[in-house]
Amino acid sequence: MGACCTCQTGLRYREAPTDDHHAKPKNIKSEDSNQVIAIDDYGARISLQGSTKFISMFTRQGRKGVNQDAITVWENFGGKRDMVYCGVFDGHGPFGHKVSCYVRDTLPSKLSWLFRDSDIHGKTCSHHGHGSKKKVINIDDSKDPVLSSWKKSIVESFKEMDEDLEANKSIDSYGSGSTSVSVIKQGNNLIITNLGDSRALLCTRNGNQLHTLQLTVDLKPNTKGEYERIKRCGGRVEPMERESSVFRVWMPDQDCPGLAMSRAFGDFCIKDYGLICIPNIYYHKLTNKDEFVVLATDGVWDVLTNNEVVKIVGSVRNRSMAARFLIDNAVRAWRQKYPSSKTDDCSVAILFFKKQRFSLAKSGPELIDLSDLDAMNNPKSTGDDDGFDIAKLPH
Repeated sequence: MGACCTCQTGLRYREAPTDDHHAKPKNIKSEDSNQVIAIDDYGARISLQGSTKFISMFTRQGRKGVNQDAITVWENFGGKRDMVYCGVFDGHGPFGHKVSCYVRDTLPSKLSWLFRDSDIHGKTCSHHGHGSKKKVINIDDSKDPVLSSWKKSIVESFKEMDEDLEANKSIDSYGSGSTSVSVIKQGNNLIITNLGDSRALLCTRNGNQLHTLQLTVDLKPNTKGEYERIKRCGGRVEPMERESSVFRVWMPDQDCPGLAMSRAFGDFCIKDYGLICIPNIYYHKLTNKDEFVVLATDGVWDVLTNNEVVKIVGSVRNRSMAARFLIDNAVRAWRQKYPSSKTDDCSVAILFFKKQRFSLAKSGPELIDLSDLDAMNNPKSTGDDDGFDIAKLPH
């Protein structure tokens, strides 16, 4: 598992209509030399690394070989000035770095077409009245036709992405794949998609206290619903002898590929045995208490709790450094907790919802003493296996 955010070549774009309204995609020079930028799809501004006014992203290669992670941010998503897309992708297998980059450069374009002629504003959240006490509502319990339509379209885009990957003969994805976690924000509306074991985490403020809401479920082979599907399809779910706490997906009669996630793009060797490319999809109505959302690969979540992540990000005065600061702490946590293990690739994208005011903590961008953080267990995840769930913070 890993990242190729620094990969500046090979951007792939879905063909845009040929009418005069749509300019040909082109690379542009960034004011920040550390930022990779392109313009595509109705004027969307695409960044592969660096930071913007409301976004911080960073990736660091682990010690397992090539960085297989990928990150992208699309501002003016779908041609809308108030819409932004953030995605983090974690590749695995011999060619996982190629898969994650291909998905990074292709999936957002497919999704942008869904929102080109449709706004999120004012069309959703009819069940988000002040009287609602549920944090999560499965779409099966909802009569909202817009959410149902989006779910269908997003799922179809993910399936199409997987088909494109399989048809791409330049990438051997038979035994390689990639996870995906992303958010699409317009106004106070947030759509979250998750495929695999990366995670999206929301931070909300109550006075001077920061709180967390995990927006996605870590889709692992032993997760309820995932295990049953894999077994039903003939796959095996077992840990390796030397790593008994990590359950993996195996082919019925072969000790491969041993995936630590239950959903992913690619990995066609095991697609007939329970691995799927259908994402979990969620909707969240942002409030004035919400501060930021963190997207990160499992290299971060394997060593830091939700509360630690929020406290670390909330302690940074210069938000452009927030993603790097978080990864610095994750790398140190790897060395402390697993001194004999190789550090995994770590990638983070943070989307801030408000103009920067002040840091909650007095400290500058220095490593935090993890022993001082509340090592609380992660809050219970929400969401059903294939549902479009609606995450709602209590007022």
